[in-house]
Order: sequence, then C-alpha cells, then structure tokens
Amino acid sequence: MIEVKIPDIGDFQDVEIIDVLFNVGDRVELEEELLTLESDKATMPIPCPAAGVISKLHVSVGDRVSEGTLVLELESDTSENAEVSAKPKPEAPTKPEAETQPDSIPEPKPEPARTEATNKSIAPPSPERTERSDAIPHASPAVRRFARELGASLHRIRGTGPKGRILKEDIKAWTKQQLEESEKKSSAPGLGFAPMPAIDFSEFGETEKLFLSRIKKLSGPHLHRSWVSIPHVTHHDEADITDLEEFRRSLKDEAASQGLRITILSFAMKVLVNAMKKFPTFNASLAPNGEEIILKKYFNIGIAVDTPNGLVVPVIRDVDRKSIFDLAKDLAEVSERAREGKLKPQDLKGGCISISSLGGIGGCGFTPIINAPEVAIIGLSRSKMTPIWNGKEFEPRMMLPIDVSYDHRVIDGAEAARFSAQVVNSFSDVRRLAL
Repeated sequence: MIEVKIPDIGDFQDVEIIDVLFNVGDRVELEEELLTLESDKATMPIPCPAAGVISKLHVSVGDRVSEGTLVLELESDTSENAEVSAKPKPEAPTKPEAETQPDSIPEPKPEPARTEATNKSIAPPSPERTERSDAIPHASPAVRRFARELGASLHRIRGTGPKGRILKEDIKAWTKQQLEESEKKSSAPGLGFAPMPAIDFSEFGETEKLFLSRIKKLSGPHLHRSWVSIPHVTHHDEADITDLEEFRRSLKDEAASQGLRITILSFAMKVLVNAMKKFPTFNASLAPNGEEIILKKYFNIGIAVDTPNGLVVPVIRDVDRKSIFDLAKDLAEVSERAREGKLKPQDLKGGCISISSLGGIGGCGFTPIINAPEVAIIGLSRSKMTPIWNGKEFEPRMMLPIDVSYDHRVIDGAEAARFSAQVVNSFSDVRRLAL
C-alpha cells in the first residue's frame, strides 16, 4: 500500500484542486497525471509516483491542499507499504494509452483504419481535428479557461493526453498553426513577426546574468497577453487635491491613535467607487464571446504593491461599504502580507478595477497596463504644487496627475473623458462623495 501525498510545491498553500482524473478502482501507470492543482497564476499537474490500482481517494474537486496532504492510497504492483510524494511537472503530451499497457499483454497488430492512432510516436497528428464532434471535449477547467483566453475552439483541437484529453500544449500548437496559416493568407504581417535575434552581449563588454523572480516570470506573460490583446487607450488628467490634502492631514492624529496612516489611496478607492456607480461599464468585464459585457454589482479594487520580488495586485473587497479608516487598515495589512510573500490565492482574485500609484516615487504620468479581465486601470503619479490661474491671479494648488487606461472595445473615448472628469471633481471636493 502506497500513500500518495502532495509534494513540495514551493510557497503555495491551500491550493485548489480543479480536476481529479481517476476514481477508486481505476488503474494508473507511473507518471500518469492524477489530479490538477490551480494557484492564482499557474496550474500544477500531479503525476502518479508508481503504477497500481487506486484503493481509496482522500480528496475531491474543490478541496484545498498543501505540501504533505494525503491524496490517495494506491495498491502498487509491489506489496510493500510506503509513503510517496508525487513530483509536480509541467503538463506535457502523454503517450497513447495503447503504449502504456503492461508488457505481459501483447500489442495488437495495427489495423489499416487505426494506423494513425497507433503510430503517434512516429507521426504526430495535426492539432486540427478533421471533423467537429458534438461530444464535450475532454479537458480540465484550467485548460478550458486557457482556451477561452486565446479564443481557441476545443471542438477543433485533437487531444494528445490520456484518453484524448486536451492539454495546454495542444491548444498552443493549434493556435500557432492558426497564426501561421493566417499570416500566409494575409499580406499584412499582423502579430506573426520574427523573433528577436539572439545576441551575445559579452562580445561588447562585461556582463552578468540575473534570473527573473518567480512573480515576474508569472506576471510577465499575463501583462504581455493583456497588452497585445486589449486595445489600450490612456486618458491623462489632473485633479486639484489642495483641500483633500488639508482634510487628510487633519485626520493624522485620529488615525495615529488607531495605529493607522491615512494615505491618498484610501480616498482614491472611495473616489473610484463613486465614479463606477455613475459609469457602470468601468465596473465590467468583456464576455468570452466578445459580444456581451458583464456588469458587476460589487466594488472590489486591486492595489498594485511593489515588493522585493516584483509587482503584485492584491484586492480590497467591498470598498463601497467601508470607511476611510477601514480602507487604511486593509491597505496596511494587505501591503505587509504582499511584501512578506504571504498573500493567498484568493487575495489576488475578484478585482473590478485596479490602481497603480507611483506617487511615492515620482513621475508626472504613465500608461498603466490593464489587469485583465478588468476593463480599466487608474494610474496616480506624484502630486506637486502648481500655480493655477483663478481668473484674477495665480495661486498655488496641489495637483495630482491621473492616468486612466481603458479597453476601447468596451469604453469609448467620450465615456472615458466623462469618467475621468467625475474622478477629478471628486478628488477636488470630497464632499461630492456624499452625493
């Protein structure tokens, strides 16, 4: 009897199981995928550490597991008792089921009609199915979501996993084939540009190689996908926060008595909620079919936090129901957990719109990248005292640069300008938040 447990999966805790591929009584082979875990930004297939028959399952879809969690009990081909932790590995095409049968069973002679299926190792089939099937394609929830993000039809993709299961590699191969065919048919180069050439920079002088942090490696593809798939437009404006700054400073002693520090971000979240209620398309997401938008009735705001390992965007929930002091407390707690690397997967989900603030560093404006599936993001730069003409004379006013990047498929320029004006007006006179 072998007890199969969750192995070392890095910093992840309470990771959700999104797919269990076998039942009690099923036989599994060595390295065959047992189940799939999904963290906030990655899926992790867990393969079987030995061949045998499953005698007992201890988990099901939706359960959350960590390193050392007992997954199942396995009657192995050897009768010795053992405790084994499977080693997670990237999803990869698996050999056909016919090739994974025990050696004691003679391999049947291929029939002419099954030549293609029994010789995959020699000549892999095209990723495109020859006929569309009415049956539901066999794929995990994570793979289905990946297909939706790329706009790939699972009915047209041939799965190379166990029992024809569709893997991420199959979707990538199908998408690559579609792009190549599209580029051949069109005179316009589109996104099919040539890759960057490899350059040996040491040829020109001394160099040093540093590896990207785990957060940057995970967030990089997400940012790239958002940038190339969403038509970004950025509207630039600035708000007069002279009165707001005076009010914020007046709260300093009261906040300090509660161990809090009130920053402009607490007010920014309330300002955004007020604007999103008046312009609901900013609190929406584009449906996968590209023909509908999903309006949200809740108000959760992501806050970009700069950590030693890279940028993360934890979500502050139910902003419309919280006071400035409540939001200051939430910001302090979530920022501390982010910098200590203690954020949970659910802390990064469910955002409606995001704020990226560079006010503590500098700059007078930038173009923040939309955090898909959101449709807008707000950038805040460093405020500065500026002479403003009041009709009679110049007077010093504290001005805050504001940048609104929006998805032009959902929001048009005029609507974005009105939304920005609402944000500016609320910043300039916080009494408007009570209206």
